[in-house]
Amino acid sequence: MLRFIVVLLFVLMSTLPAHASSLEFSVHKLESGVPGHTILIVGGIQGDEPGGFNAASLITTQYKIKSGNIWVVPNLNFLSIIKRSRGVYGDLNRKFDELQADDPEYKTIEKIKSLILNDQVDLVLNLHDGSGFFRETYMDKLRNPNRWGQCIIADQETIEDTPFGGLADLATQAVNSLNGALLKPDHTYTFMNTRTREGNVEMAKTLSYFAIRNRKPAFGIEASKSLPTHERAYYHLTAIESFMKQLDIQFERGFTLSAAGIKHAINDNVKFALNDSRIVLDVKDARRNIRYIPMRKEGGLEFFPSNPLMAAIDTGEGYRIYYGNRRVTWLHPEYFDYDTSVDSVGITVDGVSRQVQFGDIVPVKNSFNVHPTSKLRVNVIGFTKKGFQNESGVPITKNNIQKRFSVDKSGMLYRVEFYNEEKFSGMVLVNFSEDALASGGDVRLDGKEAELVGGANDGADPLDAHGV
Repeated sequence: MLRFIVVLLFVLMSTLPAHASSLEFSVHKLESGVPGHTILIVGGIQGDEPGGFNAASLITTQYKIKSGNIWVVPNLNFLSIIKRSRGVYGDLNRKFDELQADDPEYKTIEKIKSLILNDQVDLVLNLHDGSGFFRETYMDKLRNPNRWGQCIIADQETIEDTPFGGLADLATQAVNSLNGALLKPDHTYTFMNTRTREGNVEMAKTLSYFAIRNRKPAFGIEASKSLPTHERAYYHLTAIESFMKQLDIQFERGFTLSAAGIKHAINDNVKFALNDSRIVLDVKDARRNIRYIPMRKEGGLEFFPSNPLMAAIDTGEGYRIYYGNRRVTWLHPEYFDYDTSVDSVGITVDGVSRQVQFGDIVPVKNSFNVHPTSKLRVNVIGFTKKGFQNESGVPITKNNIQKRFSVDKSGMLYRVEFYNEEKFSGMVLVNFSEDALASGGDVRLDGKEAELVGGANDGADPLDAHGV
């Protein structure tokens, strides 16, 4: 689980304003403890390329490294990701040569440069979604030398006297791996050498060439924008795994490497906790607005997302929740003092009595019944029955709850809130969906914090372009 303190205190209208500047990129160091090489993976340098940043996010949440190390920046240009822009303040991938200190993204560039130059980093992969399909000869308007999709890019053939400096050889092996695992025959991958040192002015400004100038092997991995996001992420991950194997980095992943497996992994991991995990919400199918969320009167909002592409933006009238370039819901708070004297409650679920922690998401097949206590009042949001001010001790089925109060549009996920007199104590979600029952247990958000590094962004207008 990642932990972010939400301190964004600006007004949000139909889109984020130009001064939305506090979204920082995060660094996730997946270190095995077994000596080996280190790959740095960068996603989201351009905010309109979801195949790349979703693949990078899946590395952080679904991979376990068994030897060597993987460092991941899945959200380098986080504001541009949320705004679905190539670059809110210009193209971030053209700022690695000369950049003025007053540029709005100067601090971001300096910090990612520092990470690239870290002595531990052996190789850098920059993930992109490019237009069409790169082909060495003209075939049609989508398949020609001016398109960037479906290729592995290096700025030159080799870096002399450098470990893993045989760039063309490494890229060719990755291309061969990709072409052995195509989803469709016309998705073929190719190696592109941009020959940057020979006068390619645009590529000389990029992250990959900055790395190579500093004797760090680096590649751009391009998936085609003609493909849906989950298929792009499939090709990114297939390429990444090839480079991991070439550097003898051993790993396990928590899903099947297929288009369907990746689509499920992307869409299923959209949860967050608030304020010491006393509230957890699953928002993969969330209603547009979720109202009367009990939030702390003092101390601001603590936001614990299940993946690094999620953000909570304070609009002044609640918090808009983003997942990558999707706006998933809008939380409308009701403010309370918090009671922290109780952390769990007794609930009978489908005839089985158990203790449930605040923040749990509990699968229910038929009914649940919260055990009465002298201390807590129970409020099942959407349940109404005359004469009940405290809904503990009452057997409740899905049919007893008004669907319009569900967290999700399908009407399967409902809030059960607990109060100690006028103070809010915590919340449990009950999930009546068959998928929840099949998963076999409660859902909790647990884990370690990401290292937040990033810099402020203020400034210019977005650009529109293609490729790296």
